[in-house]
Amino acid sequence: MGCAPSIHVSQSGVIYCRDSDESNSPHQTTTISQGTATLHGLFIKTDAADSIPSVLAYQSRQPPPPSAGPRRRERREPGASARARAPRCCGIEAETQTSDASAKQASTTEVQIGPMRLTQDPIQVLLIFAKEDNQSDGFWWACDRAGYRCNIARTPESALECFLDKHQEIIVIDHRNSRYFDAEHICRSIRATKPSEHTVILAVVPRTSADQEETSVLPLLSAGFNRQFMENSSITACYNELVQIEHGEVRSQFKLRACNAVFTALDHCQEAIEITSEDHVIQYVNPAFERMMGYQKGELIGKELTELPKSDKNCADLLDTINTFIKKGKEWQGVYYARRKSGDSIQQNVKITPVIGQGGKIRHFVSLKRLHCPNENNKQLYRSHRDEKYTGDNSQSESHSFKCKNRRKDSIDVKSITSQSSDAPSLQTRRYSSMARIHSMTIEAPITKVINIINAAQENSPITVAEALDRVLEILRTTELYSPQLGTKDEDPHTSDLVGGLMTDGLRRLSGNEYVFSKNMNLSHSHLSVPNTINDVPPCITQLLDNEESWDFNIFALEAITNKRPLVYLGLKVFARFGVSEFLNCSEATLRAWLQVIEANYHSSNSYHNSTHAADVLHATAFFLGQDRVKGSLDHLDEVAALIAATIHDVDHPGRTNSFLCNAGSELAVLYNDTAVLESHHTALAFQLTTKDSKCNIFKNMDRNHYRTLRQAIIDMVLATEMTKHFEHVNKFVNSINKPMASEETSSHSEGSDCECTTNIKNFPDNQTLIKRMMIKCADVANPCRPLELCIEWAGRISEEYFAQTDEEKRQGLPVVMPVFDRNTCSIPKSQISFIDYFITDMFDAWDAFAHLPVLMQHLANNYKHWKTLDELKCKSLRLPSENNN
Repeated sequence: MGCAPSIHVSQSGVIYCRDSDESNSPHQTTTISQGTATLHGLFIKTDAADSIPSVLAYQSRQPPPPSAGPRRRERREPGASARARAPRCCGIEAETQTSDASAKQASTTEVQIGPMRLTQDPIQVLLIFAKEDNQSDGFWWACDRAGYRCNIARTPESALECFLDKHQEIIVIDHRNSRYFDAEHICRSIRATKPSEHTVILAVVPRTSADQEETSVLPLLSAGFNRQFMENSSITACYNELVQIEHGEVRSQFKLRACNAVFTALDHCQEAIEITSEDHVIQYVNPAFERMMGYQKGELIGKELTELPKSDKNCADLLDTINTFIKKGKEWQGVYYARRKSGDSIQQNVKITPVIGQGGKIRHFVSLKRLHCPNENNKQLYRSHRDEKYTGDNSQSESHSFKCKNRRKDSIDVKSITSQSSDAPSLQTRRYSSMARIHSMTIEAPITKVINIINAAQENSPITVAEALDRVLEILRTTELYSPQLGTKDEDPHTSDLVGGLMTDGLRRLSGNEYVFSKNMNLSHSHLSVPNTINDVPPCITQLLDNEESWDFNIFALEAITNKRPLVYLGLKVFARFGVSEFLNCSEATLRAWLQVIEANYHSSNSYHNSTHAADVLHATAFFLGQDRVKGSLDHLDEVAALIAATIHDVDHPGRTNSFLCNAGSELAVLYNDTAVLESHHTALAFQLTTKDSKCNIFKNMDRNHYRTLRQAIIDMVLATEMTKHFEHVNKFVNSINKPMASEETSSHSEGSDCECTTNIKNFPDNQTLIKRMMIKCADVANPCRPLELCIEWAGRISEEYFAQTDEEKRQGLPVVMPVFDRNTCSIPKSQISFIDYFITDMFDAWDAFAHLPVLMQHLANNYKHWKTLDELKCKSLRLPSENNN
């Protein structure tokens, strides 16, 4: 059983009524006995039951029929424990929230305002009616249906007392008859209290007849009402009105109340904060802003920023720069000179953020300002001003001063800036200060952090150092961060032409001539049959392939013995060694068919970019995968992806560079938007050839997710062979792999350190990606690291291909991408020296530091010496004339 319900009468006569858990209705049958009044089952403890005739008159009314409200309960007799004394009352206030359904509706509601998540308690409603009638009943039952907590007051005094006690969100005042009380006076008295700021007050006005003109709502609004409700005793009408108010004004007022917490935070924030309208009218400043600028809040709010005095120390176009950014909705951050009320100019770190409002338009600008500490005058001003306001906070002032004195030292400590330290104010100070010269930067990328560090170091540096750092900043703001700057063509034409041809997309000038390279998709191969299995390979080829794991393996011997079909034979052997078929879950026949299709789409007419080059790159890749540190850093999927990427990386290569294709406006250049044209074509065509025929589809049995991961890795590696991002890949490898590894090796001399290092690399997929890119790049241009005879052969082949391109450009009237590669004047030794100096040496030094490749580095030194000797002897060919005769 539930507890006995009761009504508690206050000193002023306000009666707070609670129904029991058993009651389903706020209205019960009334019984009065000596010393006890029972109101619809709600017990009033009083010795003067006759002193509340208005209560009796109200409570004796019947509840609505079952269809309109909760069902009527039987009368409940009072218990002995309900006896108590109470003063004479002048009004009544009853509260109800009754049925189970209502209780469920009255649960708290979550409301979102910006990033804040708020919890709204059940709505409370105060009904102020002098007399009970159908209208008051309608609102009572509407509250019951909506699950609101409802209170009823009969007099102005009890209404005000009840509101000050409970702070209801909605107040309904009977404005139909002024005989009992003045509704507008009650409204004004409630509005005079602080809690009413977020309360919605509804006036119930009499219904007008059809021939009467409806009265104006303005007097009600002037009195403090928010809305008027035309008299309608329908519970549904009352319910609809209350629910609309809840989801409209009440919800909005609830969100506005939450803003008090935000303003409290702003008022206690140590940074100076200024909020202006879109027209730059000051709307808010916090106490920190008042302290910094010397103004009082009342002197600023409502003024336009243009009315305040400006400092003459700012650059002439700084304000225009700021306005340009913030008017576009972009955040601006930098150093700005402001003038205090006293006339002093202070240097501030300023961050201005536009706030987008209704209609997607900028409605406010929020400015965060902090004194620029490195300037001694500002530091002194800051300290003295804080002393004026916070004489007791000596420790904080000393700590702040210490941070400013050590600013230069801290600013070059990369770890202290990038790590999430607990010293947040110090970090933020450094971050603001470092933006001194970067007014236009809105996104803090890694390069931005580097510039920030340099800026911070520059602030207190000698003038010569500061000027040098300015030059550094200019360089860092360029786009070609990883590309060395070449001298003039007169100084090194071979290097300049070679780099220009390999590292640009040829967008120097476009010719009207159209060149489309004709593909030979049905190349004629020799009569040598492809084996059914690896065991069917002819003995001479098998014997040659026995040495394929050696770096000195002669790929040209394999080319000759297989009649220019080395890729299929080498591929079968290498793929079997690395378990590629098992990983792909494909048969050896499928793999063999795939290798045949891929090799058939290499152009044997190319002197360099043919299937022999693909086989050579595959051999180098397999050799690198066999090195301990590489093997320990990569997974089986990485190995398979690398071998496939090496196999397909130049399929259908036309024997011309990207620059040539872009200048000629070829179909491929148009298709791939002049960006990584050949590399994109190689990967796209390889996957098309693979998937169009089930007989050669090596991926057909793979899980979809594994296939997508493998495909992405293959594409990434092939695209890495494009030379325009050569230095970016090498520098990332050095900074992300070589340097951390060298640091670990220096700090740890244990035998297990190498194993631990490779384990760390495996834990970071980005590092594995860098290794795979570096590996295929080195494999692709490993010719200078091959034994001398192989190196010379490759040099002759690539030179012939470049010669043919120059001839073609001249015939077609296209821009000559590499003029130095004229077959009549070119010095092949010079071109090789330039290629090794510019591309090879640094890259293989980095790769050797990781993979440990002493044999390759020795070959590289020997080959470089060979080319140098030829150049010194003014020989332009591959060998000395005497060697050619031999």
